[in-house]
Amino acid sequence: MNPSDDETTQLRARLHRAIPGGAHTYSRGDDQFPGNAPPLLVRGEGAHVWDHAGRRYLDYGMALRAVTLGYADARVNAAAAAEMAKGVNLTRASLTELEAAEALIATVPSVEMVKFGKNGSNVTTAAVKIARAYTGRRFVCIPRQHPFFSFDDWFIGTTVMRRGVVREHAATTLVFDYGNVASLEALFEAHPGEIAAVMLEPATTLTPCPATCAGPAAWPATPCAGCPHNAGSFLHRVQQLCRRHGTVFILDEMITGFRWHLAGAQRFFGVEPDLTTFGKGMANGFSVAAVGGRRELMAVGAIDRAGMERTFLLSTTHGAEMPGLGAFLATLRIYRDEDVVGHLWRYGAALRDGIREVAARHGLSAHVATDGPAISLNVVTRGSDSQPSLELRTLLAQELLERGVMMPWIAISQSHGETELRQTLDALDGALGVYRQALDGGVQRFLRGPAIRPVFRATN
Repeated sequence: MNPSDDETTQLRARLHRAIPGGAHTYSRGDDQFPGNAPPLLVRGEGAHVWDHAGRRYLDYGMALRAVTLGYADARVNAAAAAEMAKGVNLTRASLTELEAAEALIATVPSVEMVKFGKNGSNVTTAAVKIARAYTGRRFVCIPRQHPFFSFDDWFIGTTVMRRGVVREHAATTLVFDYGNVASLEALFEAHPGEIAAVMLEPATTLTPCPATCAGPAAWPATPCAGCPHNAGSFLHRVQQLCRRHGTVFILDEMITGFRWHLAGAQRFFGVEPDLTTFGKGMANGFSVAAVGGRRELMAVGAIDRAGMERTFLLSTTHGAEMPGLGAFLATLRIYRDEDVVGHLWRYGAALRDGIREVAARHGLSAHVATDGPAISLNVVTRGSDSQPSLELRTLLAQELLERGVMMPWIAISQSHGETELRQTLDALDGALGVYRQALDGGVQRFLRGPAIRPVFRATN
C-alpha cells in the first residue's frame, strides 16, 4: 500500500498552494505523518476512512478524537439533517439550543449555565475571560505537560511558536507542573491575590492519582471518586488550593469529556470545577464546543441583571447552529442508551493487552509499550538506547499504514470492535517485524520519508 504516486504528489502540492500548512489543523499536517500517509482523505464510515485512490484504512485518529461513535453515524446524521430542515440558524435563540443547553446541564452536575461555540480554542479563552471578569485578576496558570489549550495569544505565547504573538498577552499565563502541587503553590506565593484561574486537563496519559493508589488496573469498574485515597489526589489538592485563594478552578475536558465518564472526568475523579470546557466527542464530529459552570460565574455574560457591569463573552453567529446541536443531542442519547463509555474503556484495555502481547512475542517489550489508562492510551517507541525515538515512532506508523491501519495516536470509537482489534494486532505483528530489523540495522534505511516532528517547534 504505497500512495506515493504522481497524483499524490500533485494533491499535496495543491493542498500547500491553497492552504497554509496544507490542512486546517497542525495535527493533520504532513510533518505529523510518515511519508506513505495519504495526503488527503475522501470519506469515512464507522472506524474506517478512504483516501483519494480508494484505499481503505482502519482509523485511530478519528478526526482528532472528535468522532466517538463512528464516522457517518446514520442516527446522528439524521438528527443533524432534521435541524437543517428547520433552517440551520435562526434570528433569535432556537428551541434546539435551549434543549441542548438543558441537556448538558442535566448531564454534568457542575454545569448550571452554558455557552456553546464552534471550537475548543474559543471556549477555553472564554473561560479565562469569565475568570478574569469575575475575580478582577490578571494571571491564569496552566501545566507545561498539557500540549494545547487555545490558538489565542494567552496560550500560544507559552510555546516556542511565538511569531505574531503579543508578548504582553502571553506574559499573563504562568506555567506549573502537573502532579506537582508545590510548583503551583509557588506561583500563588509569587503572585498573591493576582491569579484569576487555574486551567488544566483532568488527566491525559498522566493521572492525578496519589502514589498510594493501587493503580488504574480496575478502571472503569472502580472510578477514582470511590477510592479511599481520592481526597489526596492532585486534582483535589488543586481544587482546595483554588478555593483557598479565591481562584477559579477550570477543567478543560475537551478530550476527557464524554470519554472517561458521561459526566466527564470530573465525575470520574470526584472533583467539582467552577468552569468546564467541552468539545471533541460532544457531537460525533460535528462542530460543537461549550463552556459551562457555576451560575455565579457564567452570569458575568448575562443581560438580565439590572445595573451589572457588562462583560462581552462569547458572541458568535454560528455558536448555536442547529445541526451541530441536534447532533449533540442525538450523540448524548446514544451514549446514555448504549454504554458507549464502557465500550471505549473495554476496547482500550483489550488493545493495550494485545499490544503488550505482540511486542513481547517479538522481544520488543522494552521498545514498544503503552502508557496511560485504557481510555487514554499512548504508544511509546524506544530505540536501542532505551530513549523515546520519533524516528521509530514514524517507522511504526509507516508500517501500520502499509498494512491498512492509520494510528497517529489512539482514539477509540464505538465502531471499533472485535474485527478491528484483530486487524490492528495482525498489522502490528507485521510492523514489529520491521521494527526489530530497524533496531538491529538502523532505522533510516527503512523510512520512506522524513521522521515525524513536534508541532511546537521554532522553525520548519
